[in-house]
Amino acid sequence: MNKIIFLPGASGDLRFWQPVSDLLPAIYSKEMIAYPGFGSVEANHDLTSFDDLIDYVVGKIQQECVIVAQSMGGIFAVAAALQKPELIKGLVLVATSGGIPLEPFQVQDWREGYHQHYSQYPDWFVTANINFEAELDSIKNEVLLLWGDHDPFSTPAVGEYLSQRFPHAELHIIHGGDHQFAHTYAQIVAVHINHYLNRIL
Repeated sequence: MNKIIFLPGASGDLRFWQPVSDLLPAIYSKEMIAYPGFGSVEANHDLTSFDDLIDYVVGKIQQECVIVAQSMGGIFAVAAALQKPELIKGLVLVATSGGIPLEPFQVQDWREGYHQHYSQYPDWFVTANINFEAELDSIKNEVLLLWGDHDPFSTPAVGEYLSQRFPHAELHIIHGGDHQFAHTYAQIVAVHINHYLNRIL
């Protein structure tokens, strides 16, 4: 099993993970899953809710893999680990909610600015209320958590909480990292992911 699946965040920008992907060893096959209706990807009119999009993304996973997910992509990653535990061999969650409510952490609300910037994206994406919190302890994978210490949307406290909720989790805080640190600090992120892959595989 040498497959890595990359999931972008709410922008749907497949270029986000390219620098990290390029830095990981060529022994791994790599796939980036696009979200219909996001980025430059044509809309799929059969997808009319966030649950539909979760089903779409999870349905794309057909073989054993490690998922590397940014921000909102982390919700799909957690859903995949819950629905297809036999296929998901590892999770790398980066600056995400992981499907838990963020209100207790007093983070900056991303929705208003996002909707203004990406007004062409489906409305249901910003109104969805997904909560996997009660199920996180059933995920038995080793989980790598990467957070930036300057991220207003998913603060280190969120990563610390998730590190306690997953039975097997390791958290690393990237100094100077904002919400996009996995792109801007790709070399540091790739080193952490490579160490993780060497350990679990």
